[in-house]
Amino acid sequence: MATEKFPPDPESPFMEHLKEVRDRLVKVVITIFVIFICLFPFASEVFQALAAPLLSVMPVGATMISIDPIAPFLTPLKTILALAICIGIPVVLYHAWAFIAPGLYKHEKRLAFPLVLSSTLLFYTGMAFAYFVVFPLVFSFLQGVAPEGVSAMPDIDSYLGFVIKIFFAFGIAFEVPIATILVIKTGMMTVEKLKEKRPYVFVGAFVLGMLLTPPDVISQTLLAIPMWLLFEVGLIFSKYFTSEKTEEERAEEKAAEQSDGDAP
Repeated sequence: MATEKFPPDPESPFMEHLKEVRDRLVKVVITIFVIFICLFPFASEVFQALAAPLLSVMPVGATMISIDPIAPFLTPLKTILALAICIGIPVVLYHAWAFIAPGLYKHEKRLAFPLVLSSTLLFYTGMAFAYFVVFPLVFSFLQGVAPEGVSAMPDIDSYLGFVIKIFFAFGIAFEVPIATILVIKTGMMTVEKLKEKRPYVFVGAFVLGMLLTPPDVISQTLLAIPMWLLFEVGLIFSKYFTSEKTEEERAEEKAAEQSDGDAP
């Protein structure tokens, strides 16, 4: 008796991709959880280090306060959770890269690795810039403009939300060179057209600085100026990623087109 053949299930590749996404998400969550457990004994020390830029400019004898009774317990835990996520970013990027890598050409794979590595380093650089440069200046400014007779005593939970917002704002803002390179590499715009739009980029950087930072001139400027400078850096380095296609790259794309045409 002949075995009846059924057409392949068109949804099976989609389900396989979903399964792979699930497996990789589980690995990412487990990694962050392990980092969180390792940091748990140092929760208080980590929060003290995070609060150091503010405490260093507060008047002698002044302290932070807690409005919520449970905040002294939860806030340090939130701090190490945020830190665990930041430390786990390379793992997140690795799994994202491993997921999309099979669909890339060889020359695209060679390009993707340095971009992933540089984007990770730029994100951490943005966070370091916020901690060592932005926080001391912003907190000194805010302490100095407090009205006479008013003692600034920030709530620890509000402070954590504030600094996390600043950290991620600067971390993402420092990805501007990568975004610039990708825009040029994908052919959305050329280097010359981007150079012509410098005035708009400059204004847009200050608009983003206004939206992503607190309503003070210092933090807005400290975000906008690096974004504009990093845009210029992206223009400089883009020439190394936008050269003419090599024979190997043309052969890979031609072979891929032929295989797609031969597919049923």
